[in-house]
Amino acid sequence: MNRSNNKLWSFHGGLHLPGHKSISTGRAISKTFIPSRLILPLQQHIGESSELVTKIGDKVLKGQILARANGYVSVPLHAPTSGTITHIEEHIVPHPSGLSALCITIETDQKDEWIKIEETPDYKNMDPSALRNRIRDAGIVGLGGAGFPTFIKLNPGSRTAIDELIINAAECEPYISCDDMLMRERAQEIIQGVQIMQHALQARRCLIGIEDNKPEALAALNKALQLSGSGSIDIISIPTRYPAGGEKQLIKILTGKESPSHGLPLDIGVVCQNTGTAAAVSQAILHGKPLLSRVITLTGDGIKQPGNYDVLIGTPINELIEHSGGYHQSVKQLLMGGPMMGFNLDTDQLPVIKTTNCLLALCEPHTDSSQNVMPCIRCGACMDVCPVKLLPQQLYWQAYAKDFDKIQDYNLFDCIECGCCSYVCPSQIPLVQYYRFAKTEIWAQERDKIKSDHARERHEFRLERLEQEKREREERMRKKKAALQANKNKPGKNEAKKDAIAEALARVKAKQQNETIEPKNTNNLTPGQQQKIDDINNRRTKQKTVPDKQPEKNNASKSDNTAE
Repeated sequence: MNRSNNKLWSFHGGLHLPGHKSISTGRAISKTFIPSRLILPLQQHIGESSELVTKIGDKVLKGQILARANGYVSVPLHAPTSGTITHIEEHIVPHPSGLSALCITIETDQKDEWIKIEETPDYKNMDPSALRNRIRDAGIVGLGGAGFPTFIKLNPGSRTAIDELIINAAECEPYISCDDMLMRERAQEIIQGVQIMQHALQARRCLIGIEDNKPEALAALNKALQLSGSGSIDIISIPTRYPAGGEKQLIKILTGKESPSHGLPLDIGVVCQNTGTAAAVSQAILHGKPLLSRVITLTGDGIKQPGNYDVLIGTPINELIEHSGGYHQSVKQLLMGGPMMGFNLDTDQLPVIKTTNCLLALCEPHTDSSQNVMPCIRCGACMDVCPVKLLPQQLYWQAYAKDFDKIQDYNLFDCIECGCCSYVCPSQIPLVQYYRFAKTEIWAQERDKIKSDHARERHEFRLERLEQEKREREERMRKKKAALQANKNKPGKNEAKKDAIAEALARVKAKQQNETIEPKNTNNLTPGQQQKIDDINNRRTKQKTVPDKQPEKNNASKSDNTAE
């Protein structure tokens, strides 16, 4: 159902920017090609990087798990095509820092052989938790932003159901058109993915927000929705204004709800997903296919054949551009993302990752670092266009002074880095760069503080443990000394000891006197030998009856002599 005429709300600030989208929407999405090699970073999403389960030399098939999820905020990584793992090493990845990360390199065999795909049961009969686990196992992350694992955003938490599931189809940034073309050509797939996510969230209704500069995509979605027969999904056309595709801004436009500062849309009963993510969910649940490729906009006046391409994850950017016709010789700047929120790439020897939505090559740099930055003239233009109602001047001054405590008082982390303030600044101040710098420094300080606190806690625990052991040792020594002293001072102790010894000796003596030695080997004795034994026994009997010991001794001597 198209609710383009229903009530809409507005957000503060924003800009009307030239779209430049027609550059890349003149032809259909180009099908996936298989490059000679794939470079797959283990870290392609927010959270913990994936954990290796393969090694160099392994032959892998398309869809095979290369690295498993490592922790809760993590998803597995799959092989986008068949081939052999040739390297597992550090490689430069597409990131504003320009740093390297651990990557798997696959030499493709061009056969594109799949693993055995498991059949997926009817998702409508599945428990939402089991459904989310299947989405996680498919390695799906948000394809329109920072790459947050999708299965986590599909968890309603303590809520039994979500009020609204919002699908972001605005695609407000200039040049980018991958979502537009995806909606035109795969609208049914998107609607199916939306219904699956609705079931996972138990969402009461779904709102698809699409800017009014995409009439073809709007018509395709409406047609697919009618075929689906779903009555809980509404497609809403919204005015074209940047950054209407921001999560908080789109929620405000469609529902009138304000997302809390330092909070999540889930706090107000809303979850926001991207159209590309919906299509990936449909492929995973209905066809058992993990996230192996995505649609990317390749555009700008520096590209000979701009368009949208279905590209395998891990495809080297230079191979993709060569496949699409190459650069114009005068290209001077390559961006990943759009001109407002994208970042510069110093080289094209980088892989396409899950969050790569656009590659923009320009003959004239969008931002020229050689421009002279002038002092702030306090015109207030940045404040007027800020969609989050921040004070960009104050944020800039605190970031410039590196006062990272005070800058947080101005809600730095509410900044969505949309670039509106930098775009309108007459002094050419790169405001967003200052905000990113401040955020990075604060995060670094927080990490250092956590490490320091952990080290201090361990040190304090060790000191407490040593002190406890010392106290316990002293207590044992005290008890032992007290016991010894008590035994020493016990009355009659020595007498009792002597009595005990005397009694023991008496018992031993009595036992010896009462014992009778039984001769051994008495069989077959001669009469003389038997007589001697009888004489000895008779003398022993007489000795026990005589009280005087001396005669007993003499008698024994005589008996011995007689025996001899």
